[in-house]
Amino acid sequence: MADNTDIDESLYSRQLYVLGHEAMRRMKEADVLVSGMRGLGVEIAKNVILAGVKSVTVHDEGQTQWGDLSSQFFLREGDVGQNRAESCESQLAELNVYVPVTSYTGSLSEDILSAFQVVVMTNASLEEQLRIGSFCHSRGIKFIVADTKGLCGQLFCDFGDKFQVTDPDGEQPLSAMVVHISKGNPGVVTCSDEERHGLQDGDHVTFSEIHGMTELNKHKPIEIRFLDAYTFSICDTSGFSEYKKGGIVTEVKMPNTLTFKPLKDSLNDPEMNWTDFSKIERHCTFHIAFQALHRFIKETGRLPKPRGQADAEKLVAMARTLNQEAPSTLQREQLDESAVRKLALSAAGDLSPINAFFGGVAAQEVMKACSGKFTPLKQWLYFDALECLPEENEELALTEETCAPRGCRYDGQIAVFGSAFQEKLAGLKYFMVGAGAIGCELLKNFAMIGLAAGEGGNITVTDMDSIEKSNLNRQFLFRQGDVTKLKSETAALAIRKMNPSLHISAHQNRVGPETEHIYGHEFFSGLDGVVTALDNVEARMYVDRCCVRYQKPLLDSGTQGTKGHTQVIVPFLTESYGQDQGGTQNAFPMCTLKNFPHSILHTLQWARDEFEGLFKQTAEHVNQYLQDPKFVERTLKQGGAETLDILQGVYDSLGARRPRDWADCVSWARCHWESCYRNNIQQLLHCFPSDKVTSSGLPFWSGPKRCPHPLIFDPNNTTHMDYIVASANLHAQTYGIEGTRDLGEIARTLQTVSVPDFTPQSGMRIHTTDKEMQDDKEGVDNSKLEELEIKLASPQSFGVSSMNPLEFEKDDDTNFHIDFIVAASNLRAENYDIPPADWHKSKQIAGKIIPAIATTTAAVVGLVCLELYKVIQGHKKMSSYRSSYINLAVPSCNLWEPTPARTHKVSELEYTLWHHFPIQGFKPDGEEMTVTDLLDHFKITHSLEITQLFYGESWLYNSGAPEEKRTKRLKQRVSEAVQEVTNMEIPSHVRMLELTPVFAEENDSEENLPVPFIQYNLQ
Repeated sequence: MADNTDIDESLYSRQLYVLGHEAMRRMKEADVLVSGMRGLGVEIAKNVILAGVKSVTVHDEGQTQWGDLSSQFFLREGDVGQNRAESCESQLAELNVYVPVTSYTGSLSEDILSAFQVVVMTNASLEEQLRIGSFCHSRGIKFIVADTKGLCGQLFCDFGDKFQVTDPDGEQPLSAMVVHISKGNPGVVTCSDEERHGLQDGDHVTFSEIHGMTELNKHKPIEIRFLDAYTFSICDTSGFSEYKKGGIVTEVKMPNTLTFKPLKDSLNDPEMNWTDFSKIERHCTFHIAFQALHRFIKETGRLPKPRGQADAEKLVAMARTLNQEAPSTLQREQLDESAVRKLALSAAGDLSPINAFFGGVAAQEVMKACSGKFTPLKQWLYFDALECLPEENEELALTEETCAPRGCRYDGQIAVFGSAFQEKLAGLKYFMVGAGAIGCELLKNFAMIGLAAGEGGNITVTDMDSIEKSNLNRQFLFRQGDVTKLKSETAALAIRKMNPSLHISAHQNRVGPETEHIYGHEFFSGLDGVVTALDNVEARMYVDRCCVRYQKPLLDSGTQGTKGHTQVIVPFLTESYGQDQGGTQNAFPMCTLKNFPHSILHTLQWARDEFEGLFKQTAEHVNQYLQDPKFVERTLKQGGAETLDILQGVYDSLGARRPRDWADCVSWARCHWESCYRNNIQQLLHCFPSDKVTSSGLPFWSGPKRCPHPLIFDPNNTTHMDYIVASANLHAQTYGIEGTRDLGEIARTLQTVSVPDFTPQSGMRIHTTDKEMQDDKEGVDNSKLEELEIKLASPQSFGVSSMNPLEFEKDDDTNFHIDFIVAASNLRAENYDIPPADWHKSKQIAGKIIPAIATTTAAVVGLVCLELYKVIQGHKKMSSYRSSYINLAVPSCNLWEPTPARTHKVSELEYTLWHHFPIQGFKPDGEEMTVTDLLDHFKITHSLEITQLFYGESWLYNSGAPEEKRTKRLKQRVSEAVQEVTNMEIPSHVRMLELTPVFAEENDSEENLPVPFIQYNLQ
């Protein structure tokens, strides 16, 4: 058994960015019981084990049945007839070496229950829920009920009379720069107009670095009242000193104590959480319906038969009676009997996607119960996906016969969708891009539902990455022994164990223009759909364009910590992923990073830029110079200040400043420290003294501009030495020199280093805005460029070999990369009196690490696969589909109809981005079309006149071009014209050219909408 006394940060790194160390430590003290090991129970147990609680006990008194295999991914066909808990214990135990897992198959006595801090009940009778819930409430044990039936589910939480929430949402505390505070009752705080303060009524804040009204600097947290985006009111400041300048306001998360009712009381007076806002009235219906379902099972000893009309009417009658008996708090204008009936008709079903969603949400509630982190569910959640059922002729498509059990692993799904749908699933071809956390969950669901599990079916999954230890915390198909193996191949092997019938092909290719010979026309044309499991927008955008081009449905999703989203993209019905993306977030202004940082985000970005410039870009330029005789000539043609920096960097790296040994690397690091944190700051203060005022009489160093101070190197200062160690070793790596971590040796070497004196220069211009920097870009001393051109005339004269550019790697904690970033950033923060960031926060921000947790991934993928059901059935109504956004911390789950594809007109014909003009490029006689033939085709076939024609960004035809050029182009074959404008031969694997036309008939007001492209087929 692995040591359980501390947190393995290499395993839990992504989760730590979600929860933090304190919450993780509290979770490690919790023993959890999960009762019921069907699909929902194992999903909850899996997520809780991955999260890292103290121990998990799985309980079930029942035996495995065929219907369990439709969603219980750790049961095999050979387990039928065996106890469910015992059968899956060993596989659950493999998920996390730090979490002991045991199984229990007896009844849940009070002595047994007393050993746990959290108890989760699934697949239990209402009487059992009430018995255990009452005991848990009386003993302060956190109690959760989760249940799914077919396409519907419920969740209930009782965390006791007094449950303290330490952090309601997990968001980083907000912070803003103060520019003024009024004296009054209440006082009004005005923040910098660089960005909104983001605070809301009732938030609490503290102040620091206030000049003048110093009473606020030591004040306890103050409740604020929102006034507008840049101002808010606080307490009575009329008796405080006059505000002078400066200050930072920081949000303080205040603990909150919540009270929960026991299950017995909450049944009659429930607090509801909404999910799909188009179904708000349905939540109370399901609250009644699930109670009626318990009554039905108690009376009959079974669930309603799949598609059993008599059983459905009986359940509706029971629900009607219960609704009439219910307190007024539960009654609505009318019980939704149609929803109750659909619940009854499909309640015997056990679906992997529904269990994945509820399993993720319920497991997150377990983690809240253990840690006090995030806001718990108060107290009921109901969710249904009944729109997954057939849109039309449901009664004809689904009957008792078609939904009756077959004695196979898909019985739980056949009970809901019928045998014909199961057969259709088996023969589908799907493409999944990415095999990380989302990819593992998708494959698990695919295996359970039987996607591509029959003749002709296939799942192609591609992922270039190998498995790292940090993946194991949420990519549940991988184990410790799989580290360094390829994700796609390992995932495919794991999934075949879950469902041996699955047909899956594992690739290790990036999906992009460079692999269109693999994932091109023939490949996409044979697909039924595409699913993305990617963590970057650029790759998603490319896959989205392919799906639009080949008119294939796309299911997209993503997560960030407790937040997640899903988007369903259906040809000719919805907008595409690309249409929903706004512009990218603006980078920080360069002048802010260079001279006026006021946030740790600025200093971390500055440190990242330093890394790239010092250890990557300069080395790359040196290698280009040594390998390319025309490098200097080409660089000079670029012009501007950057040219001087590049050439000077090359010369310095190869000339006298090239280190000969390790001591030279330490000397370089020490001198660079002096330049960054002392000399440059002295020069800045020489140009802008601390008492400088602007032309309007205001202090220059005010608002977001923080007045810096130079540092004095201290070998006894840990951060100072961390910088020297990291930067000297990285500098040595770029030259192939062996470094060391020996602080004693480095300290002795530092004693021999001579740091040049520095005197600030008068007349040097320091830019205060990006515009000033841009205006000065061309102001380069040509004499210096000429001098460098002469010095760099002969690469052979340096007599050196290439350098080693360093690619920033965030996940290797031994390579000095993060060490350098942390030290460099915090030293600059010290220059400007900015609070430093610890190692973990610095690594997350600088490495752009996306926080991740298994619970969110499971819930999001569950929602994705519910949309998959609809796509496969070919639903045509927009009202059937749902895109979603969830935040399990709050918690909230919002679903809405997708945005329909926008239409535009061309010559009175309506088009969307999904339409295109298919053209057979070769005529019956075997001759290829000329450009004239193509233009004539559109005039004759579509009554459209093409005035311009593009291939990518290249102009194939322009009606306004000079006649000679236009005449020549019109005579060319289309493929010849493409090769001429691109100066490249068309690769042999390319079967189709995508041409973009501009029509004379286009409506100018719609010019920004997508024009249907021409699919010019070369076959």
